[in-house]
Amino acid sequence: MISLSAPTKRINKEMLALAFPNIISNISIPLLSTVDTALMGRLSDLHIGAVGLAAMIFNFFYWNFGFLRMATTGFTAQFYGKADRAGQIMQFARGILMAVILALFFLILQQPLGNAAFHLMNVGDDILPLVREYFFIRIWDVPATLALMVIMGWFFGMQNAIAPLIITIMVNVVNISLSYYFVAVLQWDVAGVAYGTVIAQYFGVLLALSILVFKYKHLFPMFQSKLLLSFRNWGHFFRVNSDIFLRTLALTLVFAFFYSVSADMGPMVLAVNVILMQFVNWMSYGIDGFAYATESLVGKYKGKESESDLNITLNLAFIWAGFMAVLCALGYFIFGVDLLRIFTDVDEVLQAAVPYLFWMVIIPLAGFWSYVWDGIYIGLTASKSMRNAMILSFLLFFGIFYLGGDSPSNNWLWASLITFLVARAIMQWLWFRKYRYQLK
Repeated sequence: MISLSAPTKRINKEMLALAFPNIISNISIPLLSTVDTALMGRLSDLHIGAVGLAAMIFNFFYWNFGFLRMATTGFTAQFYGKADRAGQIMQFARGILMAVILALFFLILQQPLGNAAFHLMNVGDDILPLVREYFFIRIWDVPATLALMVIMGWFFGMQNAIAPLIITIMVNVVNISLSYYFVAVLQWDVAGVAYGTVIAQYFGVLLALSILVFKYKHLFPMFQSKLLLSFRNWGHFFRVNSDIFLRTLALTLVFAFFYSVSADMGPMVLAVNVILMQFVNWMSYGIDGFAYATESLVGKYKGKESESDLNITLNLAFIWAGFMAVLCALGYFIFGVDLLRIFTDVDEVLQAAVPYLFWMVIIPLAGFWSYVWDGIYIGLTASKSMRNAMILSFLLFFGIFYLGGDSPSNNWLWASLITFLVARAIMQWLWFRKYRYQLK
């Protein structure tokens, strides 16, 4: 029987206390898109493709501004480790201010942003009206969504996974309930799932702020407006955020390209890949439960300057994330066909999707390494190295894809995506091996 040291037992307990609420809340996120896809799947492959493409446009926007959550988690966790209460509340204020400015930018420029997105995503004339309808309703949830990114990241940095769990579950319960009512009862089709998301996001902000006031009001006296307006205090924050933005831009361009190529292959391939990407979402959000826990703990122990605790955290992160990846792979291998039926009852789509299920078994095992390394780099606020690893992997993805010739197959597209995930993990491992906790 393996005997664990006292520090390992302590950190393992901390990781599980953070990870399990994260896993539950994260899994509820793809549950929403699963329900949306299932609702549209009862209508037609065009509706599946339209919601998939339109949702991907917003994922593209929001993933690119994921630095609001990531940087907030890393900085706040380090302030938490230093027991710097002023730093904790000021980090929250800086994040919220940036979220408000970005949201105004989105709302003012919604028409040109939407038209550019439709063009870049190769939205066909047959589904363009559906995509446009969804987009120009959903765009009004931007202020709420960006604010929630900051608030959730701040809670994670404060080692609090329970608040994000409560918020995420409640938001998704409201969203799913409204979407089902609007689509199944009121027959609003695409508009129904869009309105459900908008209303639920604002509900989430109100709930999050209520928790913040109730639990952390003791930090409010530490707020200093002069620090908020000081350029010196924004310098490092902007640098890290810009690095993470460029890193995430490369990531979202890969997935945007994936959907764009899928659309070029025809409505059936697009419908299949939209459904299979739900499998990827389920896997990634489950494993991200441990990645988020890793961000929080690495940031805290970086702030405390405890290298021994950092080493234990890294080992446990890979063990637990690897275990989760094996469970996902086994689940997809055994129940893959049954899971497909959750998303659609259209026989043609089901038959077209089955040959690609083996990729769903491979992806968890090949991809979990990069998720954990991202969590480590975010906790260390090693944004420059994370950015560089992503950009190099991004270039490799396109190089591999175009080696498939003028008309690569859908199998080649999935193989290129897996290569991208593996390459990213290898590069992050090599940089960490060289620089350890001095990564920048």
